[in-house]
Amino acid sequence: AGRGGASKMAAGGAVDAQARFGHSVKGLLTEKVTSCGTDVIALTKQVLKGSRSAELLGQAARNMVMQEDAILHSEDSLRKMAIITTHLQYQ
Repeated sequence: AGRGGASKMAAGGAVDAQARFGHSVKGLLTEKVTSCGTDVIALTKQVLKGSRSAELLGQAARNMVMQEDAILHSEDSLRKMAIITTHLQYQ
């Protein structure tokens, strides 16, 4: 009778250990899933930030081209004004 009781207690202890192990594994898994979720969110933010940076660089390049055209036009206008000034001085 004593051995049967000890066997049941050992079996009960094993079940408790398995339950604790199961909870531990679930806890670790939950932590890993949370960590992965956080990493995915951080990665998404970086990708969006990089996308926005590329967009801003593109806009800056377009603005620079527009400024270059304005500068070339101004240079041409100054050259024409210099010619007109020279002609007026001769008259």
